[in-house]
Amino acid sequence: MVAVARHGGFRIAARELDMSSSALSHAVAALEARLGVRLFNRTTRSVALSAEGERFVAEVAPALAAIRTAMEHIDEYRAEPAGVLRLNLPLGAGRMILAPLVFEYMRHYPRVAVDMVTEGAMVDIVRHGFDVGVRLEEFVPPDMIAVPITRPIRSIVVGSPAYFSARRRPKTPAELAQHRCIRRRTGNGTIYRWEFEKRGEAVAVDVQGQLILDDGDLMLQAALAGEGLAYLSDIATAASIEPGLLLPVLEDWSPEFPGLCLYYPSRRNIPARLRAFIDLARRQARYASRFQGEARLLGPRGTSTPADCRVHTVHRRPAAS
Repeated sequence: MVAVARHGGFRIAARELDMSSSALSHAVAALEARLGVRLFNRTTRSVALSAEGERFVAEVAPALAAIRTAMEHIDEYRAEPAGVLRLNLPLGAGRMILAPLVFEYMRHYPRVAVDMVTEGAMVDIVRHGFDVGVRLEEFVPPDMIAVPITRPIRSIVVGSPAYFSARRRPKTPAELAQHRCIRRRTGNGTIYRWEFEKRGEAVAVDVQGQLILDDGDLMLQAALAGEGLAYLSDIATAASIEPGLLLPVLEDWSPEFPGLCLYYPSRRNIPARLRAFIDLARRQARYASRFQGEARLLGPRGTSTPADCRVHTVHRRPAAS
């Protein structure tokens, strides 16, 4: 309607709006019928606003201008990364990607602010307003798009030389019953059972020990101090194993599983800030060795209810695709 008023006719206005003159005329007629007033005075040679039409245009024009400005701003977000990128991820994953990925992303896209929220429990990233989540691949919800960003990871049991100076190294998961273990509380409050696999046999052990922690860095420090055995990722322990500060055991029982993934809800209408983050993460993933030694603990693979140290035969669930 505003275009018709501005051009004084339907033909030029229809060309501007990329529609036919008849379709535009019918749209205006429908609006007039809905309002119950004549907005335009028409003759065979001209189209002009009526008094009611002039008042209507004067009142709606500021709102239309605001809508047009908002759409232009959205176009800017679509064309160039800007705004706030919100991530939800476990603390260990945050430590892992902060320097090699997040800092580099911020250097490339200074118009984007990064808001990282670290928590162990899974949350609905859509309902809580996050652009992207980071979790181990098997924990990515099936309705999400997953982008792997690390190599596969192994979970291993480690202890300090001081700890083993007075104890025999375990040869099987069942022998963990004779050891003091550093237990982990998961994000949902349960105590994690240590998982093992060898020649297709998978078991989970309810280990026992005086110390229960919920952070990978603390578990690593406790193991280094000789307070017991810890179940950590190979990435978390690499820097301590190489100089002999920690000794791995049960290596032939150490399972490997898919690593970390970014995940987000849809491939449609992805904001430029998120698309840029995904693209950078994919480039980073081609050089997975850059992530080694950057992390402490990526998080346990599952949850369980605490009990005495018992070995349970389990069937490992397939990783999420």
